[in-house]
Amino acid sequence: MTIEIRKVTVLGTGVLGSQIAFQTAFSGFVVTAYDIGDDALAAARERFAKLVATYGQEVPGAAGGKAERTAAAITLTADLPAAVREADLVIEAVPEVLSIKQDTYRKIGESAPERTIFATNSSTLLPSDMKDFTGRPDRFLALHFANQVWKFNTAEVMGTADTDPAVYRAVVEFADAIGMVPIELHREKAGYVLNSLLVPFLNSGIALAAGGYAEPEAVDKTWRIATGAPMGPFQILDVVGLTTPYNILVNGDEGAQRLASWLKSEYIDKGKLGVATGEGFYKYPG
Repeated sequence: MTIEIRKVTVLGTGVLGSQIAFQTAFSGFVVTAYDIGDDALAAARERFAKLVATYGQEVPGAAGGKAERTAAAITLTADLPAAVREADLVIEAVPEVLSIKQDTYRKIGESAPERTIFATNSSTLLPSDMKDFTGRPDRFLALHFANQVWKFNTAEVMGTADTDPAVYRAVVEFADAIGMVPIELHREKAGYVLNSLLVPFLNSGIALAAGGYAEPEAVDKTWRIATGAPMGPFQILDVVGLTTPYNILVNGDEGAQRLASWLKSEYIDKGKLGVATGEGFYKYPG
């Protein structure tokens, strides 16, 4: 049986959700982007406008109006049932909180066609913790992207024991069709490949600053000089946005929750969420 994916819905238009929607539309797919209300959709339009400029500068083939046409072609909506009603594939990029994701799947499972494939872009959660809420565990899996998808173009594909192999192959082929490099995981692993490496690294940086051992700037400088890496952990955190690591830490063990509390009191409560808000560990631009 051939599985055709043409119409794609992205749930959540945050930093990564907006990038996934834009890259998918840029690659010729029909894209709908959903978020919870007018304010969120207004923020999505701003993100798409910034992506138009970024693609125009960094992505081959984006000049000559293609990036502008891409943004204009994306349908934005706050109507969840309508967003998924004709979708061949739904990519979920809602906040990294298990209960929110489970509730989202419960809702869309009632509205999407039986053929629709559901994919979670979760950074750390296992798809098996969500599959029973989808109503279609055989058509559900994880499809995880890295931030700045047009440049750091991995797409980790990870199924559960229930995922239909044909669905898995179709999503691998979709990832390739939108310019990603599919990374196939053979078993479920919290954090997949990328975040199994990245999250402990970022948490180690946070622990150094939260513990008063060194300032974020010093931690980043040490990592860049000693390894030749272009960015340190706090620069990466600012790009990702502080809300996602906070959500991961606050649901962790006692030590992780202490780091979450520090992030919240010192940065999040002060509106310092990273690049998207103009300030996180650093001020932007500059």
